[in-house]
Amino acid sequence: MADLKLAREIARAVRNAGGRALIVGGWVRDKLLAHTSKDIDLEVYGIPAKTLVSLLARFGPVNTVGESFTVYKVGPVDIALPRRESKIGRGHRGFTVTGDPNLPIADAARRRDFTVNAIAWDPLTEDYLDPHGGRADLQRRCLRMVDPETFGDDSLRVLRAVQIAARFEFDVDAATKTLCQSIPLDDLPAERIWGELEKLLLKAARPSIGFSLALEVGAIERLFPELVALVGCPQEPDWHPEGDVWVHNLLVIDRARERIDDLPRPQQVAVMLGAVCHDFGKPATTAVIDGRIRSMNHEAMGVEPTSTFLDRLNVHTFDGYDVRHQVIGLVAHHLKPGMWHKATDGVSDGAFRRLARKVDLELLARLAKADCLGRTGKFDCSAMDWFLSRARALGVEHKPPRPLLLGRHLLAIGLTPGPQVGKILRQVYESQLDGTVQKLDEATKLAKQIIERGQQQ
Repeated sequence: MADLKLAREIARAVRNAGGRALIVGGWVRDKLLAHTSKDIDLEVYGIPAKTLVSLLARFGPVNTVGESFTVYKVGPVDIALPRRESKIGRGHRGFTVTGDPNLPIADAARRRDFTVNAIAWDPLTEDYLDPHGGRADLQRRCLRMVDPETFGDDSLRVLRAVQIAARFEFDVDAATKTLCQSIPLDDLPAERIWGELEKLLLKAARPSIGFSLALEVGAIERLFPELVALVGCPQEPDWHPEGDVWVHNLLVIDRARERIDDLPRPQQVAVMLGAVCHDFGKPATTAVIDGRIRSMNHEAMGVEPTSTFLDRLNVHTFDGYDVRHQVIGLVAHHLKPGMWHKATDGVSDGAFRRLARKVDLELLARLAKADCLGRTGKFDCSAMDWFLSRARALGVEHKPPRPLLLGRHLLAIGLTPGPQVGKILRQVYESQLDGTVQKLDEATKLAKQIIERGQQQ
């Protein structure tokens, strides 16, 4: 509410100076849908840029986001003049943009992507200005482009349609959908593609809606060949009555989305990308064996296409957390919880500790549970709960044990620096993972024995 208070104060100052300030964009849409939104954009009419900057300075430091765009930031509020845009080249930078404080409101709204995002709201009178029928489209839960002549100027709008339709569970009108199918997407940089994909994965309750739309308008085929390969890839009906790998993947993505709200953002991203990529190995491994459809070794075979997929999106580290490493680990081991639960001879504690070196076991349990539930029919998915309980009991649900023995301990007992130090540390740590070494004095004793054996050889 503090943001809205500041926006009102700025709007009042604009009115006193002979202009008018309107809140525009997603904040208005979300208000009409009774959703909360923290990003407020003000569009200021009737005041030249220099006058506007002086006026805004009364409210704090003014950060100029772009002179050509005449966009300014005061605290949490973005303020801009109405803008005229002319397409002069390919890509999101291929525009000439000029601010025009005298631009009619309907013309200013025409440059926006969808009618539901082209509604303005006066924070002083609380009147809505809706020149393109956005409120009616909200009521119909319909996503419709504002201007067919300019919609395709920014190819990102195809992906925006995908994530907005999924987030609000809107239908996309036929003309908009048809135009999306014809817009080239090869000018989109990785960061813009990822920005929309992340919104789809984290902000939509059912991301599958967006993936289905992306397939329908050809965005999957043009941007994500690893996902296209899942379409039509058969699965054994006894285990996957829901259908092919694509259908299963969508169910898993939605199930994974149900299991991430309590996680920090980097871990949320890892689980969701793990869900997207987990069966990338199936198309290359699926075959009929003894009358049954099998996908032998698809975990390991999924690593390479997952790496390619992540490379295309330039996904690596988020807030210091190695998302890429985790996603690859999730793909490579997503069957382990179920397989280990069924192992008749049991699975050692050491196996859990070693697996924790490759992937976060709690994230793995969450993805495996989503994978199990991402099917039609009734299946016992308790294996993943057992797996997570074992990991927690061992204290390795997020990372492997810290090594008890360090290099300084070996130097303290007289070993000189060199390759032998690392070799001994690795040997002792393996025993620690097995559980035969549990204390520092035991680790030191084993190290001395290893040194003594080496001297005797």
